[in-house]
Amino acid sequence: MVHDTRSRMIDAAVLALQRRGAAGTSFTEILQASGAARGAIYHHFPGGKAQLLAEAAERQGNDIEAALGELAPTPSSTPREVVAAFLAAVAPVLAGSADGGGCAVAAATVDADDAGTPQLRRVADRAFTAWVTALARRLAAAGLPADEAQDLATTLVTLLEGAHVLCRAAGSTEPFERVARTALRLAPA
Repeated sequence: MVHDTRSRMIDAAVLALQRRGAAGTSFTEILQASGAARGAIYHHFPGGKAQLLAEAAERQGNDIEAALGELAPTPSSTPREVVAAFLAAVAPVLAGSADGGGCAVAAATVDADDAGTPQLRRVADRAFTAWVTALARRLAAAGLPADEAQDLATTLVTLLEGAHVLCRAAGSTEPFERVARTALRLAPA
């Protein structure tokens, strides 16, 4: 089925971005991981590697945005409970970073080849903006004034992305655990 092959290729590209970044991701790796035939590359992604990586980053961005929209399931959640839910949701992802993974969206901005860089940066910018917006909505719904919610959401997304880098470098989740404790202490009750 056409959709299945294309979807598998995008899934494989997400994983490759997380592990090797944009510059380190190859079509050969994507084909092997997805089980797709070589002819599937330009059939599904006529824009080449830049298109495939942009769609992979966009998919991960959309998935994360949806998850952020679901944080703190009760209507009476406090801002601190939203922050705690955010931290709990991202903890397994940061464990993956400590094991050599990372964020496919961030990877699209860091080391993309020159041809795809502007497109990949636009995709990443849209994703990060959407994450902040989704998280700010949850914080505002929990009673935080809109400007404060926007500021805290931006801080939390920045914390997440920085923690990816520090956890990957350390091979440990300790950097995330430290910033998580601080984020909880700073979050309004």
